[in-house]
Amino acid sequence: MMPVTSLSGFPELLPSERFVELEVLDRLRRTFELHGFAPLETRAIEPLEQLLRKGEIDKEVYVLRRLHADSDSDDAELGMHFDLTVPFARYVLDNAGHLEFPFRRYQIQKVWRGERPQAGRYREFVQADIDVVAKDTLPFHHDVEVARVMAEALASLEFLPALRLQVNNRRLIEGFYRGIGAPDVPAVMRTIDKIDKVPAEVIGRLLVDDAGLTPGQSAQCVALANIRATDTSFVEQVRALGVEHELLDRGLDELAAVLTGCAAIEGVTVEADLRIARGLDYYTGTVFETRMAGWESLGSVCSGGRYDALASDGRSTYPGVGISLGVTRLLMPLLQQGVLRGSRPVPSAVLVALAAEETRGESDAIAQALRRRGIAAEVAASPQKFGKQIRAAERRGIPFVWFPASADGSHQVKDIRSGEQVDADPATWTPPADDLRPTVLGPG
Repeated sequence: MMPVTSLSGFPELLPSERFVELEVLDRLRRTFELHGFAPLETRAIEPLEQLLRKGEIDKEVYVLRRLHADSDSDDAELGMHFDLTVPFARYVLDNAGHLEFPFRRYQIQKVWRGERPQAGRYREFVQADIDVVAKDTLPFHHDVEVARVMAEALASLEFLPALRLQVNNRRLIEGFYRGIGAPDVPAVMRTIDKIDKVPAEVIGRLLVDDAGLTPGQSAQCVALANIRATDTSFVEQVRALGVEHELLDRGLDELAAVLTGCAAIEGVTVEADLRIARGLDYYTGTVFETRMAGWESLGSVCSGGRYDALASDGRSTYPGVGISLGVTRLLMPLLQQGVLRGSRPVPSAVLVALAAEETRGESDAIAQALRRRGIAAEVAASPQKFGKQIRAAERRGIPFVWFPASADGSHQVKDIRSGEQVDADPATWTPPADDLRPTVLGPG
């Protein structure tokens, strides 16, 4: 047998860690569905032409080929999707006649990206996306909705470090740059998008050298990028810079509407952050990034925005707004460093003891009675001494051991953590809610 080796960038979780991931996915799904988002899963494979149509990450696409495929075989031009937006755009075009617009979907799925593995970056990872897409025209209130839904979803993950959903508006910053007379607005956006990685004074010089601004214009752009607020006070701060443009006015109104729409959400900070530009050129309005307190080095763990041309079939255009949470990027560092862990590595809340092999049927019946009421249970593997069966349950993290009734006694159940042992009826006994299934625990 060949030795087993790990593959960098393809994380595999232990069972207790997988319970943490499943709890996160379940909470996300519940929140998305409460807001009427429909579940969707697209194929893992897309034509390379579709994947590379914008050319941003052509070096990162994994190509799919059979080992002995001819160069002209049907699968010669296929690749694995690197995000969920590209396949979603294709799906909308393929199924437009069967969808009711505006179409709201959530998608939780693995994606593959051939980049160099490092902290927070993997070659196989799970994303959780929500999008609203319409036909020809998408009202702005959906930008507010998407921000609110993802903020509520993140707030439901109370065991995570504090999260900050940062929002900006491309119309706002483009209008500002046009208002100051910037000769190359896209170049300004690309430079400002580096501001988290490069000192402000360097950004100032790059705006002059690479984007063609004067030192005064550069200073205004840096001043704009430094504005942050958790309420609509950012509007007056921008106005104080003395720049005027119709597009700027619209962007300010839209960004203020997003902040107002999310004001009542507790558990996640929603902040106007005017340094957020999102370098991809298909964003046209609201843009999002999200950072986790104490883990800022990961960069954004949840990003997205509005794109007024998600897809087009030549007759109709399908604008959309969406946001994508990098579930693996968010969780893996927390799991690896023990910040989060599952309360146990098995779903079983109860181990039903086995007195003798001849009585296995009785123990099976008890376990089945518990399962019918939603209590995960399993029967001991072999009829060892009860002390050994208790220790086996302890090693596996199972909190309760059930002792079947003898001929003249009643059933008993033992909490092996406290040592308390009481009479119990398999038709009525229920463990505490926190023990019913594995839970997410913090450090320690």
